[in-house]
Amino acid sequence: MGADRLLLKGIFYGVCAGLCWGVIFLGPQLTPELSGLQFAVLRFLCYGVISGALLAPRCKRVCAKLSKADWKSLFWLSLIGNIIYYTLVGTGVQLVGIATTSLIVGLIPVLITLAGRHDENAVPLRKLVPSLCCAVGGVTLISWHAITNGDRTDILTNIAGILCAAGALVSWSWFAVSNARRLVQVASVSSNDWALLTGVMTGAQSLLLALPVLGWQTGTYGNTEWLDYLLVAGGVAFLSSVVGGACWNQASRLLPLALSGQVLVIETLAALLIGFLWEHRFPDPYEIAAMALLVTGVVWCLNCHRTQHHGDSRVIPL
Repeated sequence: MGADRLLLKGIFYGVCAGLCWGVIFLGPQLTPELSGLQFAVLRFLCYGVISGALLAPRCKRVCAKLSKADWKSLFWLSLIGNIIYYTLVGTGVQLVGIATTSLIVGLIPVLITLAGRHDENAVPLRKLVPSLCCAVGGVTLISWHAITNGDRTDILTNIAGILCAAGALVSWSWFAVSNARRLVQVASVSSNDWALLTGVMTGAQSLLLALPVLGWQTGTYGNTEWLDYLLVAGGVAFLSSVVGGACWNQASRLLPLALSGQVLVIETLAALLIGFLWEHRFPDPYEIAAMALLVTGVVWCLNCHRTQHHGDSRVIPL
């Protein structure tokens, strides 16, 4: 019962993170005048300010617990898992749309499952082959549909968007695996504080990029436009980065790596719902089939993990 309770608690936090992260695909659509990199810098500047304010009362105490290796990890996790990842997501959304980008990024559970196949509590890979095939099939279907559905003049744009989404897939999969394993090594720091530290580091990196990326655009838009951009970026930063990041870190500590990756399908479904509402349309048959394959794969994986834990009386370590 203890293992089941922790499993459900971890899944709850993972679902909450996925729901929060669904909005990240909408931000670039609300600010089409900004490039993917520009909106990413603006979002993470807001993330850094919010994180710094929340961490300030206990900053010295938390930082004293960190080693040089921890700071190095924070640097690379912030750069690859936040700035590079979201720049690629934003560019992909603007080139090929929310639905295609989010479905390709939805392959993250597959890569995380493969990375965690040797971890403790992991389900044998042979049992996960059907679920992995479903997920890969869904992403392959939506990628093929995106390339062939447009006009000939759009093919290069679509391919560029798919490549950006694929790059985002790789970068965040690396982040999820590396972050989960680092959290095990920094047990003295809470999941929430680690997320805030990541925010402060990401904000510092964005500050260095702000002048070359945003500086030459300051006179292009009026105060009203910049205020709108800041409101969108700040909203995405708080909901997705601060709240979503804290929930994800908690889920990463409660769930086996392979299972935590599968829960991320919620992000894909939330992003798809937001995208279809934004575009005022229903999904087409290809998108429905791709979503069905993704969901089938994840449900299969969840059932495999549930069976695994029923056969193992050990409690998942915190």
